[in-house]
Formats: sequence, structure tokens, C-alpha cells
Amino acid sequence: MSMVIFSHPACNKHNLGSDHPEQPGRLHAIFDQLLSSGLDYAISHQTATSATDDQLALAHDKAYIRHVIAKNPTEGSVWLDDDTAMMNRSLEAARLAAGAAINAVDWVMQRDNAQAFCAIRPPGHHAERAQAMGFCFFNNIAIAAKYALQQYQLSRVLILDFDVHHGNGTEQIVKDDAHILFCSSFEYPFYPHPDLTETRNILKLPLAAGSDGAAFRHGVTTKWLDKIEAFGPELVLVSAGFDAHYEDDMANLKWQEADYAWIAGELKLIANRSANGRIVACLEGGYAHSALGRSVVAMLKAWL
Repeated sequence: MSMVIFSHPACNKHNLGSDHPEQPGRLHAIFDQLLSSGLDYAISHQTATSATDDQLALAHDKAYIRHVIAKNPTEGSVWLDDDTAMMNRSLEAARLAAGAAINAVDWVMQRDNAQAFCAIRPPGHHAERAQAMGFCFFNNIAIAAKYALQQYQLSRVLILDFDVHHGNGTEQIVKDDAHILFCSSFEYPFYPHPDLTETRNILKLPLAAGSDGAAFRHGVTTKWLDKIEAFGPELVLVSAGFDAHYEDDMANLKWQEADYAWIAGELKLIANRSANGRIVACLEGGYAHSALGRSVVAMLKAWL
């Protein structure tokens, strides 16, 4: 099969309670929708392996990695920032989430026209080089990008982030890396309150509260596609957050499943032109469970 899902049961052992929006039910909803849609039978499943300290250090300071390891509690929970708490299985889940992204890079790079989706938690795109943030411990997508550049001697990797929140951690980690083009759409102004400064390798698409998918499509088409084509990525990475959906009350955008299918189709065209069809997507946000599952299915169907 040309499409695979990487995950691990221990990703759901990171559990801060049913009242926390970033909860195990998110992955259950995705797998339920894959089954009910019939798509599960067209996709293979692989068990993720844990990222090593050296792999985490591709994107994070070693002192920060040691800090997170030391903070992992044996009971109860500890807070690494105002939004990001750890319990006794959180470190295991975070290592597996980063490891899944690395596994997925290996899988697509060893095949033609291959796509992989990492159904993982905790998410990663808010984690900075030396700071946990926004439910994120390790920056899964930035680790994947740095790993791909190092392991496969790539010259150009695209990261496209369509989560409703800006991937501030990814921006900080990859800023000024000429081998990575980072494109991020997000509700603005909104958490994590980014500035709108762009650089040669950082492109931003701020969207006003209430914007629907048409505004997103227009921005991508007019501001990004030509620049992405000129960049010519050899691998396409996706921070796939689904919290811009109109059913998700964590934010205020009004996207629908068709919008996720559209951007997935555009990414497939990009990957087909310069990356031999290779795409890796990592789950970020998405907290309305039914909408999350349906939107993931829409994305994967567009790739199939």
C-alpha cells in the first residue's frame, strides 16, 4: 500500500482527564471514522517506535530534553508551562509521537508515491527549542524535517501547518534554515499571539475570526503556491491540525471537511511535482471529535 498510519497505543496513556481538550478520545474518534468510512481497509498500520535523545536533539536543546525527562512524575502531574502538564506516561507518549514522525519519514523516503499520517499525541508544533508550550513537549514535525535533511541528504523540505494556531515552535526552530520552507495559516489575533513578520523561509497566512475555507483557499492560492513551486520541495511535511473546523469551539474559523480535502489535494500535486509523491502529516490540534475524525478521513481520501 502507498499509505500508512503510524501510531502507538501508549500515545493514549498521556491522559490528563476527560475535562482536558487534548485527550485520548481524539485518537479514538479518528480510528472510529476510518473504520466507519471504509478507508481503514485501504491503509496499512504501523507501530511507532520511540525517538532517542539524539533524535530529539535535532530540534531541541539537550539541556531542555534532560529537563523534560527529569520532570516526568511518578504520580500526579507537573506543569511545564501554563497550558502543558505531564503525568507519569506523558514522556513515553511524547517520545513515541516524535518517533512516529521519524518512522514516517523513513517509510516514505524508501518508497515511491508514498504518504504517511502520524495519529499521535501529544501534538508538537508549539514546542520551542527549549520550552514546552500549548500541550506540546517535543516538536514532532521539526524533528522530522531535521531528520530528513540529515538522514537522506535532502536540500529542500516543505512544512505546511494549517492548524488554527500558529506553529510558533516550528517557526523558532527552523527560522533561517534555507533548507526548510515553513508555511503557516492561523486565526489572527489568537493564541499563541504571533507577530506577522515573514522571512525568506517563513510564510504566514493570518485569517480573521469567522473566516471560512474560501479565505484560506484564496490565501494559499495567491500567496503560497508559486513560492512553494519555486522552492521545489523534495519532501512535504504537514502539521495537520483540524481545529479550524466550524464545529470546533476552541477557535473561531469556519472550515469544513471539503477544505481539508482541498489543501490535501494541493499538497499531493506539490509532492507529485518535486517530491516523488512523498508526504508525511502529523496530527496537531482538533478537539471536536466527530469533526476531527471526518476531516482526517477527508484528507486521507484526497491522497488516495
